[in-house]
Amino acid sequence: METTNLFAPDISCEHCQHAIEGALGELAGVNTVKVNITTKTVNLTYDPQKVTLAKIEEVMDDVGYTVAK
Repeated sequence: METTNLFAPDISCEHCQHAIEGALGELAGVNTVKVNITTKTVNLTYDPQKVTLAKIEEVMDDVGYTVAK
């Protein structure tokens, strides 16, 4: 398992939190997802053998929260 923090500047409320946690939580290989509204970060634990970080970022983009590089 790997752990990473992603910064998504568009996170602003609980709706954002639920949308991201719901979308990423459905991905095979994602173990935990925690959104921090205050810091606009997504902390997640995932299995890189099952899902890539690029795929995780793509799903976040699909739900409207682009990851800042």
